[in-house]
Order: sequence, then C-alpha cells, then structure tokens
Amino acid sequence: MAVKTNHPDQMEFFDVPSPCIGVCQSGPKGYCLGCFRSRDERLYWLKIDDAAKRTIIRACQRRKQVALRRQATESDETAGLAPQQHSLFPDQDDT
Repeated sequence: MAVKTNHPDQMEFFDVPSPCIGVCQSGPKGYCLGCFRSRDERLYWLKIDDAAKRTIIRACQRRKQVALRRQATESDETAGLAPQQHSLFPDQDDT
C-alpha cells in the first residue's frame, strides 16, 4: 500500500470534507456518536486549516475503532449472560 505524503509545494485543490454523517448526538465522553469529533472540533471545523482537519479525521478514525472494539467486547460479555429462549412449538420429529 502506497503512503501519500503531502509536500509543502504541492497545491491542494479541494477542501477537506467534514466527516459528519448527520448523527449529531454526544456520547458519554462528549464525542459525537456519528463522526466521533469533540464539541470544539465540530464548532471550529470551518475555521481551521486543512492539515488540522486531516489530523482530526485520523483521530476520529481511531476513536471509532476503539468504540467498535469496546462495543464488541461488551456484546460478547452480555451474550453469555442472555438466557436461551426455547421454542413454543414442538419439533417435527417429536410428533
């Protein structure tokens, strides 16, 4: 996989797009549940330069991965505690 490096003399033609996906709710740590930006990162997005935006996007990707791993381990732990639901109908072999 090739890694793209930005050179100081390279021109940027496009703005860095916002990572917002329209799920604007704060989680327990204050990060948006949709894009994983902090309140200040969302508030000042239009005022910061492209390098800072790319740094924030990388941080958001790391936050999302941590949240997904945490969610997966929590669901694995609770899956073992859930009671098994038995069928109300007899199996075809039982008749």
